Amino acid sequence: MDKKKLGYWLFFIALFLGPLYLTEFRLALLGKFLCFALVALGICLIWGYTGILSLGHGVYFGLGAYCTAMYLKLEAAGGTLPDFMEWSGVTALPAFWQPFSNPVFALSASLLIPALLAAMLGFLTFKNRIKGVYFSLISQAVVVVFVTLFVAKQDWTGGTNGLTNFTTFLGFSLASPLVQIVLYLMTVLILGASFTLAAALTKSRAGRVLSAVRDGENRVRFLGFNPTSYKVFVYSLSAALAGLAGTLFVLQVGLISPAMMGIIPSIEMVLWVAVGGRYSLIGAVLGAIVVNSAKSFFSESYPDIWSIFLGLLFIIVVMFLPNGIVGAVNSWNEKRVKSKRKGGTADAADSVVS
Repeated sequence: MDKKKLGYWLFFIALFLGPLYLTEFRLALLGKFLCFALVALGICLIWGYTGILSLGHGVYFGLGAYCTAMYLKLEAAGGTLPDFMEWSGVTALPAFWQPFSNPVFALSASLLIPALLAAMLGFLTFKNRIKGVYFSLISQAVVVVFVTLFVAKQDWTGGTNGLTNFTTFLGFSLASPLVQIVLYLMTVLILGASFTLAAALTKSRAGRVLSAVRDGENRVRFLGFNPTSYKVFVYSLSAALAGLAGTLFVLQVGLISPAMMGIIPSIEMVLWVAVGGRYSLIGAVLGAIVVNSAKSFFSESYPDIWSIFLGLLFIIVVMFLPNGIVGAVNSWNEKRVKSKRKGGTADAADSVVS
């Protein structure tokens, strides 16, 4: 096992052992950050490896969270209408809500609905060779449409308040510290499995095609490949990861609202990847954890000016670390290895002369 793989193992083992050295509050925060890391992993696949900049992943995160929240809300209602529907004057459960009383359907939908929406959007745009800033703007337009819809249909979605006040999941109390620890460990395992699968994808033949699409899409097309199918696939995969992250998020945090799927959260998701390093899967994971940890630290320590410190962090990364934290570390290691080789060559030359 090389040093890099060993480092990955140690990193995820340290996360898995979090309940042993973190307080209940800090563990809950870290669990939320790991959900964000899962989103960042998907964005890294489409942006770093495929060259598709999506500024609308908050929608896929929110859809996954809402699918699970609908089941949780129905379970909490115990066979009656959810409380926000009663306040809105709804007399019967809407037909599209009824299948979400089944946990298998709800959890499956939290993956499939984001993936299908991404596949449809990706096919329509990539087939017409829409890319670059134009695709980014379209992805933002999708965010505006869904946020407006979810806010307007208060009797179906809870409006600006979203869905909250969940009590149990599959009969287990979400307020139980033990249940929260189990959910945290599940998040670590799912993140580790997703990271492993994503790494295998990037090293496979399909992964090499994705990188080729990023570097020269027309060349890939001339070689006989269909870039559209590859781009739709990776975009749908990243959306499914975001939906899965939304599911884990709502189970641990107990809240989802349209504000969490808006333009600003979607842009923040891209910034996580940029800070960590968009050409590195582990960089995307670290970026999500580092940025959100910094956000939490600054808001606790400097509640009045914390946003300024966070802005300075982004400026420093953009100006001095264009390839992110991991990119800077890799560059430093390459320079160190080169200097050692030069030093070794010089020593060998001196010994020959002597």
